[in-house]
Amino acid sequence: MLIQFIPPLAIILLVVTVLVNPDGVAAVISELRTFVTGGFTWLFVLYSLFAVAVCAWLIFSKVGSRVRLGGPNAKPEYSNFAWYSMLFACGQGIGLIFWSVAEPIMLRDDSPVVRTLGSNVAGNGLVWSYFHWGFTAWAMYCVVAVCLAYSHHNLGKTLTFREATVDLLPKWSRGAAGVVIELLAIMATILGLATSFGFAAMQFSSGLTAFTGLSSGPSLWLVVILGFGTVAAISAFFGINRGMRLLSETNSILSIVLVVGVFVFGPTVFILSNMTESFGAYAMNFAAMSFWTDAPSTAGALASWKDSWNGWWTVFIWCWVIAFSPFVAGFIARISRGRTLREFVIGVTIIPSLIVMVWIAVIGSAAIYYDDLTARGVSAAVGQDVSSGLFVMLDAMPVVGSVLMIVATVLVATYYVTSLDAGTYALADFVSAPKKAGACFRVILVFSIASVTTVLLTLGGTAVVDTVQTGTIIGGFPFSIVILLMIVNTIRRLLKRDSATRELEKFVNNPDPNVKLQVSEHDEARQDAPAHLRPAAST
Repeated sequence: MLIQFIPPLAIILLVVTVLVNPDGVAAVISELRTFVTGGFTWLFVLYSLFAVAVCAWLIFSKVGSRVRLGGPNAKPEYSNFAWYSMLFACGQGIGLIFWSVAEPIMLRDDSPVVRTLGSNVAGNGLVWSYFHWGFTAWAMYCVVAVCLAYSHHNLGKTLTFREATVDLLPKWSRGAAGVVIELLAIMATILGLATSFGFAAMQFSSGLTAFTGLSSGPSLWLVVILGFGTVAAISAFFGINRGMRLLSETNSILSIVLVVGVFVFGPTVFILSNMTESFGAYAMNFAAMSFWTDAPSTAGALASWKDSWNGWWTVFIWCWVIAFSPFVAGFIARISRGRTLREFVIGVTIIPSLIVMVWIAVIGSAAIYYDDLTARGVSAAVGQDVSSGLFVMLDAMPVVGSVLMIVATVLVATYYVTSLDAGTYALADFVSAPKKAGACFRVILVFSIASVTTVLLTLGGTAVVDTVQTGTIIGGFPFSIVILLMIVNTIRRLLKRDSATRELEKFVNNPDPNVKLQVSEHDEARQDAPAHLRPAAST
């Protein structure tokens, strides 16, 4: 009951507080962001390294090849193309639409650590973009998804953070701790989806303005929110197989059209040269970027997070990834049954990272080229509105620029709808567990999130949406502790996996009611089984 009623009440209170006193709340959140950046940059750096290390362990160890999500006889539910499409759509698709231009442009003149490119500072921004959106970010999503997937598909637990974490804690604390963990996950999901919904509406409006001349404002935002919400509700109603899968595969096809179009009709030779150079620089500087905390900036108290490069970039983005982990990882876990842990990790980290790097190399290099060609016109556009940079770049392209602007605008819509869809599935699992949520309940969740977005954007404006989003991302700091506990618990489970655990996995995933577990009542694997799945004790 607490899980169902406390999050909406807390969110209503938060929204009202922000609307009543936006400046005061913004000031408090800014101070918290300064506190997190100044005192805990090292923690986020170590967290990201730990995520990469766990993924590497699962790829190269025997555990990764022996453990199959859903038991030894489980088969993948989706083709590789459909699976990769849904992974990409719920993970980073919407962010890449704009940051593949904005980050290389914003960092072309200010890029620490990366020195191997010498005077070619234009490529340095690409290298940091690969780092922030590539392997490390996907590894951070992946470790959370592994924890949820193994707990759910192999141990028969509900697809929730509390079930993947609490058995690591003392028994007396599990009830209260489980409630707190799930409340954090639910609130992060709702607020993360609502605020990103607001920015997606503004970005889509920018795209419409670029080639239709329509004026972007509250009225257009409201129409866009209603349209996005309706499409997402329809997709949620029809389910993953017919709704989400179809939209995700459409995203993949349109993304290929966008990237190939820019590559073929843009500065092809420059793109190839910049791609080759920046890929090499990324490989050479990966370790240095991964460990970089900007130690000299911590010699004294940080006056503001704005005084720290990491505050603008790495810490902010890692907090963003952590805050979005509940619904991204929850959905990835749901659709990944039937794959070994090794296949899962490679599919969630290596393949998307390569796609991200090619995407950024093509789109970002073209943006740099046209930025120079237009006397820093793209930089000026990004400085005024981050979401407009892509459209300014495409507008400068010959022959197909206008067509690709339409493709990019449609992609904003379809990528966000699939993100909202994925978030709705994860949220439904968090809220309704152990019951299975129905299609109508998912539709209600979609329109509830759309309602929060409408209130934030139409009553408070962009400043309020930005405040709530920043507050949500700063919430990634305490949630990172929960995730670390969950990862440690999953490693413990995998290392202690024995014959009894394997029997449990067969029992959980075998529909035959005659299957019996031959384990003692004190066996850990048996204790990990949910109460409704435990067979009678045998000795």
